[in-house]
Formats: sequence, structure tokens, C-alpha cells
Amino acid sequence: MTPRLDEPCLTQPATEVLTEHGGEVPEARPLPELGDPDAPAVSDPVDEPLVPVSHDRILLLHNYLQAGWTHARAGCWLRQSVAVLLADVADALPDRWGLAVFDAWRPLDLQLELYEAAVADPTVPTWLFAEPDPDPQRPPPHLTGGAVDLTLTHDGVALAPGTGFDDMTPASAAAALEATTGPDREVRRLLFWSMKAAGFVVFDSEWWHFEYGTRRWGAVTGNAPLFGPAAEPA
Repeated sequence: MTPRLDEPCLTQPATEVLTEHGGEVPEARPLPELGDPDAPAVSDPVDEPLVPVSHDRILLLHNYLQAGWTHARAGCWLRQSVAVLLADVADALPDRWGLAVFDAWRPLDLQLELYEAAVADPTVPTWLFAEPDPDPQRPPPHLTGGAVDLTLTHDGVALAPGTGFDDMTPASAAAALEATTGPDREVRRLLFWSMKAAGFVVFDSEWWHFEYGTRRWGAVTGNAPLFGPAAEPA
């Protein structure tokens, strides 16, 4: 039986967790206007290895492996420089706060498996998914090792601010809650600005998806993309 894209649910509703813990979300600015401009091709890729993500304030959830996707790999991998930046984000968070990573580097066969499951599901908006391109100048973000899906934790509990990971409704857009007061909006704002401070850009349709060194990162920041497809870790 093919796994569902939004399973397993390894987060808890942010509002419930913060109420139970007596926690408050540090105040953060509203999100800026977001978009998804056309991305440039990768013309001069940086040769940088994938490294395992390991940090005492980063919880690894391994969503696709736990869900049972055939081509999911063990471990959580990012380009070396991106892993360092992610550690910087975790270190800069206030006490009691941390990060939880759903997924990072994905091989092309897993990308294809997820895409095929999405287009076969009539409840999934197909515009959210582009068919993975094998062209090394136009790699999917997760294939580069420069994209990471993540959320915040509070006292070690991974938070779902309004939606869970891989939710396919309009509420998953990064700015979907900007007009709605409450902890869910504040958690999204804290995640966005914490990641942006380290140089990451968000995919405007998914509050959990951030990139560094990718084609989307290049389009948003005005820089040349750094990473082509990453070689599979040994």
C-alpha cells in the first residue's frame, strides 16, 4: 500500500503544546511579501559533500523513511555549508526552542516516487508538484542537498503551526496565517525570520520548506545557484 504524503504525523498542534507548556512565542516581525520567481539554471556548481545533520537542538524525524516510501534513505543529509548554517539557526533560538527536520536531501528515485504518488491522488493539487528534472542544470531542490523541510520545537516537541508537514491545503502557504492572530502565526514568523537570518529562503507555498544555494535561492537573492545534484553519501 502506497504511503500518504502527509503521514506519519510527527508533530503536535502548536497552540496546544504552548498552552500545555506555558510557553510564549518570541515576538517576530510580519512576513514580507513572498513570491516564487523563475529560477536560473545551475552553470558552475560547487563541489561540496553531503554531511549528516547532527546537533543537540535539532530533532531528526525521518518522515519519509518512517512512512515506508520505497526509495527513502536512512539518515538526514545536507551540504556541509548548509548543515553549518542550520546549526547556527538552532544555536540562535531562545531557550526551550529548537528545530525538527522532516526531510533534507532526497535522491532522484524518491523524488519520482513522491511525484508519482501526488499526481495519482485526486485530492493533491498538482500545481504544487513539478516532475523531477534529471537535467543537472535544473535539479529539484532536495536533490541538491540545499533544501530542508523543518519546523520548530518547544521543549523537544515538534510543532504544527496551523498545518502539519506535507499538508496540501492553502493553509500551508508560508504567509497563509498573516491575517490571523495567535500562536500558530507567531511560530511561523519565528521560523521564517530565524531561517532568513542565516541566509535561507522559504518556498512560499510551504511554510516548512527552506533552501540555501539552490536555484530558488538564487532567484530570490539574485545570486548564482551554488549546488547541482548531490552525489549520494557513502
